[in-house]
Amino acid sequence: MAGSKKPVSVLVVIHTPQLGVLLLERARFPGYWQSVTGSQEGDEPLRITAVREVAEETGIACRPADLDDWHLSNRFEIFAQWRDRYPTGVTHNMEHVFSLCVPANTAATLAPDEHAASRWLPWREAAAACFSWTNRDAILMLGAGAPQIARGGRLSLEI
Repeated sequence: MAGSKKPVSVLVVIHTPQLGVLLLERARFPGYWQSVTGSQEGDEPLRITAVREVAEETGIACRPADLDDWHLSNRFEIFAQWRDRYPTGVTHNMEHVFSLCVPANTAATLAPDEHAASRWLPWREAAAACFSWTNRDAILMLGAGAPQIARGGRLSLEI
């Protein structure tokens, strides 16, 4: 049976000022490490989707203004193991990138049905640990200063 998940999502890279990055391990796919991700529900603004997903997946409370919107979108093919969540025929997703800077001692409370573990890693190690190329590239951009560039309204980094 086809699902009803909307093929529009957010990626939220949670990091410390020192560029430690929070990664979450997917509960149903051991070894799949990622940042916070999640689909837009209805017509909710993407920034609200990001706030909701951060709270649901990590227990970290943030406000829309706490997020950096990178004004960067990635279109990618949905992995076969997740396609049944989407309407029949949907094969691609549009992901919008955000980041959230938190204090170094911020703890994550995981949603056990979604994630089995969490860990903080230096940005280069975090990028190498991600299974998703879009997540990896966003973390590499973080290390290159992307959120500061994005605040200026235009992201033009090439990695």
